[in-house]
Amino acid sequence: MIQSAIPLVVTVIVLALIFDFTNGFHDTANAMATPIATGAMRPKVAVTVAAVLNLVGAFLSTEVAKQISGGLLKEGTEVHVGPELVFAGLIGAIIWNLSTWYFGLPSSSSHALFGGLVGAALVGAGFGAVDYGVLLGKVIIPAVLAPLTAGVVAFCATRIAYSVTRRYDGRPDGRRTFRIGQVFSSSLVALAHGTNDAQKTMGVITLALVAAGAQTASTGPEFWVVLACALAIALGTYTGGWRIIKTLGTGLTAVKPAQGFAAEVSTAATILASSHVGFALSTTHVASGSVIGSGLGRRGSKVQWGTARRIVFGWVLTLPAAAVVGALAALLTLLGPVGIVIDTVAAVAFMVVIFIIAQPDRVDASSLEAEVNAAGTAVVRPRKKRRANA
Repeated sequence: MIQSAIPLVVTVIVLALIFDFTNGFHDTANAMATPIATGAMRPKVAVTVAAVLNLVGAFLSTEVAKQISGGLLKEGTEVHVGPELVFAGLIGAIIWNLSTWYFGLPSSSSHALFGGLVGAALVGAGFGAVDYGVLLGKVIIPAVLAPLTAGVVAFCATRIAYSVTRRYDGRPDGRRTFRIGQVFSSSLVALAHGTNDAQKTMGVITLALVAAGAQTASTGPEFWVVLACALAIALGTYTGGWRIIKTLGTGLTAVKPAQGFAAEVSTAATILASSHVGFALSTTHVASGSVIGSGLGRRGSKVQWGTARRIVFGWVLTLPAAAVVGALAALLTLLGPVGIVIDTVAAVAFMVVIFIIAQPDRVDASSLEAEVNAAGTAVVRPRKKRRANA
């Protein structure tokens, strides 16, 4: 590695781990929104379990990391994507992540990262820097198909769950056996999330190391990179991300135990399958699609389509919005060290401001638990009266 590049690479690694942290608290809802909403797990217990399993899942696979470090951008082959452009892309991803967190939107941290990197690469290295085949086949197409697939599977699973079990078991929320099942199914989602999302930051750090000449493009992430990313996403997951948990757990539909179990199983199956084949899937898209599908599958349930439209709108904006921010940050890096300092100061200032303005309407574990306890009961449909014999 060139000595002059070391400070920048270290900065990129720190910024990547900050992104990984925001990814953790931004995506906690994907695994734990539904068991918290049904009361199957208490909020603090849920995020602790999710954090531990995210940590474990990060060590299970590196296929997605390889797609980012050696697939999305053509570093090491036809063009040179320097660490300063990786730095700019991370700024775009972090700013979009924090913006959607503030509004409680379960947007995709993955697409924020891809958008930031693509925007920065286009400005700094030209249109030839991006492998559009990988972008289309491994990112955009899965983004469209995955939530639809998960939604259909969750719809069918919910219908099956309600048809083969007792309709009401005497508890306020009905079908308490599924509350136990939710502990395992949500844990599987958390594990799956670790196998997919933690790897994205591993890929970014590896990309920066490749760009600085510290390792070759054909190699995967080093062990220390895997460990650092696993710890960062686990710590972020433990902090909660309560705003998005509230939206996904109670804002889309009133989630009941059997419905939540079906949604979680559908989410986990989709994520694990995508990790196996190397798709850098958005776990947020999958989880949201599963919740909507399960809501449609339970009779008497209503999906809040206004909230769903806001979420989809956020999905559509994520890639281009993060790309624009990443591109602007990349333009500043062209000024040299001064531009990098300006980028850093602006990013830190934005983080501080967003957390300050979020304090008045803060959502935490205790307020969310109180809302869950006050939620409605199971739908008990009245029996039709028999006609009297004439």
